[in-house]
Amino acid sequence: MGIINKLFGGSKEPKEEKVLPWLPLTSEQQLETIEKRSKTKTQVIFKHSTRCGISRMVMNQFVSQYELLAEDLDLYYLDLLNYRAVSNEVGYKFQVLHESPQLLVIKNGAAVAHASHGAINAIDLNGFI
Repeated sequence: MGIINKLFGGSKEPKEEKVLPWLPLTSEQQLETIEKRSKTKTQVIFKHSTRCGISRMVMNQFVSQYELLAEDLDLYYLDLLNYRAVSNEVGYKFQVLHESPQLLVIKNGAAVAHASHGAINAIDLNGFI
């Protein structure tokens, strides 16, 4: 019976949760740092709505597929409900219309790729390192 439980999800063993090297994006001043760092290292911003089921689903897929290291790029997490002004400034600074959830790839001071909803997981971040 033990093998059957393990095969069909009956196991009581806790699942190991994957943790990404998120950097919290909480102030507009950080956008200047992101712009400067993008000249030597790819910067990525994930804008997430904590009240949206679609945003949660996309984020879970993103986390499960993410395989890069902290030294590959800087990965910022923006809770756009708590930091709406920062979210607005991201759009102005990098000339990208606001959507949620949304992923922006910043290189050399500009957004070189961006996507929202399911298209987020179609972006191959390896191509921007």
